[in-house]
Formats: sequence, structure tokens, C-alpha cells
Amino acid sequence: MEAMVNIYLFGKQYQVPEHLTIMCAMEYAGYQLVRGCGCRNGFCGACATIYRIKGDRELKVCLACQTKVENDMYIATLPFFPLIKQVYDINTVSPSQQIMMQLYPEIYACIGCNACTKACTQELNVMQYIAYAQRGEFEKCAEESFDCVMCGVCSSRCPAGISHPQVAMLARRLYGKYLAPKSQHLEDRVQEIKDGTFNELLEALMGKSVEEMQELYNNRDIEK
Repeated sequence: MEAMVNIYLFGKQYQVPEHLTIMCAMEYAGYQLVRGCGCRNGFCGACATIYRIKGDRELKVCLACQTKVENDMYIATLPFFPLIKQVYDINTVSPSQQIMMQLYPEIYACIGCNACTKACTQELNVMQYIAYAQRGEFEKCAEESFDCVMCGVCSSRCPAGISHPQVAMLARRLYGKYLAPKSQHLEDRVQEIKDGTFNELLEALMGKSVEEMQELYNNRDIEK
């Protein structure tokens, strides 16, 4: 017999096996996940979830696909959070502090409460990367926010209404487009692809079986 635990999904009690993740427990309980379920591996951020254990006042956040159920866990999912998503043309904006002031002025209303950092499902220093964005330090903002999965939990806790994931996305795009060092090796390879240098090789690969592809992959030359 499997060990079972009591959980509460949106206020309704269920008994589920204790080894399940929250996402699997929802499916075990009969929920059909049509939203809030993406990669199932912790990368897409679609399954943002809030929960509280009975008797504990602390409200916790997690990704449902990565977190195992606990006894007397009260659970509610947050499959979509309405972030502010400004429209811009990355080819016409400039990597300056003014672009943040123009598109996301609310970041300058940050009160330094650090609720965003405490809520982050990836344990990122969210308040710090917002501070970098405020100063136009886009390389630092891009590095600090690199592992963001845009689940939106940080923004759900923000009293200033900041859309942290979208701010970080803009910073990473600005850094990648204008500030990151160029790789001549990469640019040469992209041009070779455009010129059709690898067309014959690609067609030959597409004609191979799965087993042949696995063999090629396992015996490939790894660039050092």
C-alpha cells in the first residue's frame, strides 16, 4: 500500500500518494491540466503555485512540477499572472537608462521590500537585478536574471506593481543585441549556413534512422 497524504486543492480535500509532485497530485485527483502545465521539468515557469502547510502562517511559492506534496498542504496554482508587457522594436531602441524610464517607469517606485526576491521560485536576487535595471547596468541585470523562468510570482508580491520578468527580458535583449562581445566564429558559421554550405550534410542526416543518429551522436567529435 502506498503512503497517502491529505492535500487541499483550491480548498477541496484529496488523498494522494506522498511521492507525487503537486502537478502529478492534481492529475491524480482528477484535474485535467490545460493551463499551468508546460515543460513539466522546471524550465518554462507555467506552473507557478502558492501553498501553505496547516498550522504554519508562512505562505510559500514553488513550481508545481518540482515540488512534492506534504501532508495538510493547502494549494492554489497561478497559471497566469498579468504582467505589464510593453511593445518595442529592439532594432530601434538604445541600451540606455532612458529606455527603462520610458518603458518600465514603475521600477523607480521600488520600495526595497525584497518581497520579490523572497517569492522567487528560482531563488534569484530579483530586487538586485531591478536595481541594476534602474541604473542602466544591463549586463549585470542580464547575468543576475539569467535563470528567470518568467513565472510571475515575484510580481504578484510587489506593492509597486513592477513586472520584474519583463524588465529582465528587456535587459537581456539589450545586452545581447548591443553590448555582448561579438563572436566572429559564430557569425562565420551562421553565414555558412545561409550560403548553403551544409545543405548536403543536413539532407543526409535527415535521411538517417534514429539508431544511426544515436550512433553518430555517441561517437561525435567534441570541440575542446
